[in-house]
Amino acid sequence: MGVLMIMDMYMSLLLQPLPFILLSIFFYLMHLILYELRREVVTTHELSGTCHGPTTYPIIGCLVSFYKNRHRLLEWYTQLLEDSATNTIVVQRFGARRTIVTANPENVEYMLKTNFNNFPKGRPFTEILGDFLGYGIFNVDGELWRTQRKLASHEFSTKSLKEYTVNTFEEEVENQLLPFMESLAMEEKVEDLQDLLRRFAFNIICKVSMGIDRWSLDPSAPVSPLARAFDAASEICARRGAAPLFLVWKIKRWLGVGSEKRLKSAVEQVRAHVMEIIHKRKTELIFEGEESSTSEDLLTRLITAGHGEEVIRDMVISFIMAGRDTTSAAMTWLFWSLSCHPDVEQQVVKEINDIVRERRRLDYESLKELKMLKACLCESMRLYPPVAWDSKHAVSDDLLPDSTHVRAGDRVTYFPYGMGRMEALWGKDRFEFKPDRWFTEPDKDRGALKKVCPFKYPIFQAGPRVCLGKEMAFIQMKYAVASVLRRFKIIPVGSDRPVFVPLLTAHMAGGFKVSISKREVLT
Repeated sequence: MGVLMIMDMYMSLLLQPLPFILLSIFFYLMHLILYELRREVVTTHELSGTCHGPTTYPIIGCLVSFYKNRHRLLEWYTQLLEDSATNTIVVQRFGARRTIVTANPENVEYMLKTNFNNFPKGRPFTEILGDFLGYGIFNVDGELWRTQRKLASHEFSTKSLKEYTVNTFEEEVENQLLPFMESLAMEEKVEDLQDLLRRFAFNIICKVSMGIDRWSLDPSAPVSPLARAFDAASEICARRGAAPLFLVWKIKRWLGVGSEKRLKSAVEQVRAHVMEIIHKRKTELIFEGEESSTSEDLLTRLITAGHGEEVIRDMVISFIMAGRDTTSAAMTWLFWSLSCHPDVEQQVVKEINDIVRERRRLDYESLKELKMLKACLCESMRLYPPVAWDSKHAVSDDLLPDSTHVRAGDRVTYFPYGMGRMEALWGKDRFEFKPDRWFTEPDKDRGALKKVCPFKYPIFQAGPRVCLGKEMAFIQMKYAVASVLRRFKIIPVGSDRPVFVPLLTAHMAGGFKVSISKREVLT
């Protein structure tokens, strides 16, 4: 069976150009040689009783195991990490650099904070996203990153941008999201909630970052060219990162064929669209005068600060990438989790109604008091993180706190999806959706929310590169979810458990089909 499986894998490559054929022949011959030795191979973890990674052979590394588990990599890595005494594994695979995957909070803190300078994103990562994100803040290291981080941090901390952001949330929810959901409820139509929330989040981030008008939330309406190009570029870049052999996409890029040809076209469309908006805004500012401008979006602020067009373009594209799919993914999985736990949903609805009765509306201050809702969001993201894993690349040899040796050039990956499933971190009930675990006194009146170590729960990264939009993301998600839950019941259509797919940001395979019914609104 092993030979047949490998033959099937490489026969698919024979339909490709000559370089792929030669590569296939090489792999196949190597496998024939090593297959007979397989029963004699005794791996390190079999000898020691601990697990330091998957079964590994000379030259090809763990390519065989990787291929077998390619459709369940998250679960495979999670189990290997759980079996490891240090919750860390070493993965060596032909065609990829040596990779250390960890779910150990001490290692995560060391990477993201203690020895931050030795673990930048690194060239291998920036190559994957470089064609798309250029020199934007999320795809650069060193001094260029520090400069952009300082700039972005200043803008995100201003009171005016926060007020503009909250007003944008309120406008989009009240004037777009809720009326559209009302029509779905009246017509008793089935809707893909994941797709709806992605369109909603895209409108939000475009309004906040560029100040541009919204697009329709109706899926029957034409998709905006910018959104379509963003989808294509994001998906292809994600598949670059997940490719078993990086050589494949690099050769395709060099030849200008297949997905790489589509990526180039999509990136050109995104950049052209954003540059058009930049030029239009600069013209408006010239005629209106910067002092008379009332717009508080990020684009206007960057232009008036005097930054170059390419820097502004790459920063705006990076912020759209970061703010679009992450919040929509988190809200999608939250709605699904609540639908599986109606008792928790009722508690959240009661909390929302109590706050609205007391304060008459949902505003910035009242959103802070929705503790149960925030606990549900945190719990849902623990189990279904918007970003399943994140990698850095070691500049020089190093030693992690758990005594794992790191070589210069190694990829070092921290793994939020697996960390949320480690018994050592979350207990025996780690697979259960239990928002009460986020309260200091869950057995009483719950009390305050716990302050969980960000290196145990690195959903928004941590250390110097902690997400600048963390607060903004929670405000957006709490406002949208609270507004929807107060008025509507979300009922999943179908009984199949959704599949978690980790591309650049995670999503549900096939979407989240739901029916929507009106809930009696208490006043």
